[in-house]
Amino acid sequence: MKKFLSFAVVAALTLAAYGSARAQGGGDKSKRPSPPAKVTQTISSGATITIDYSQPAIKGRTIGKDLEPMPGKVWRAGANEATIFETDKAVKVEGKSLPAGKYSFFVLDNGNDWTLIFNKNWKIWGTEYEKNKSADVLKVNVDKQQAASSPERLTYTISKSGDIALLWGPLNIGFNVK
Repeated sequence: MKKFLSFAVVAALTLAAYGSARAQGGGDKSKRPSPPAKVTQTISSGATITIDYSQPAIKGRTIGKDLEPMPGKVWRAGANEATIFETDKAVKVEGKSLPAGKYSFFVLDNGNDWTLIFNKNWKIWGTEYEKNKSADVLKVNVDKQQAASSPERLTYTISKSGDIALLWGPLNIGFNVK
């Protein structure tokens, strides 16, 4: 009886730990409300760029009011874990150098323009920017642009020429990588 009771306790603890891990983002990520997505392109300079992110949906909400990005606040440029920007070669982002590597990618709405932030701590939850901001590698500002379409789900595109766009509802956050 003692062995059975010990086995039952171990089994219960294992199931509880498994349930807790699934609740914290483990398990099948494709079933999340903001599913994972990835886009990869080898640009004309020869660098391969990959953006790994999660795709939130607008669902009738208003961006900047009930939904990120909020004016004056750093945003994870996606959902769930931090959006990851990876390049296999050193590149220039809007003319500024970014070494080869993997970076968390954040965006700040300044009102008149956007600040794009590349941070060397890439394996973090998306809302952990403040405690990791000392690891920023590059910040560049880009002008606000009007979106030609209004996608419900956040989507990144990368062209062969290195033009990158974050498209979501009325947002078009575009920048160039060479």
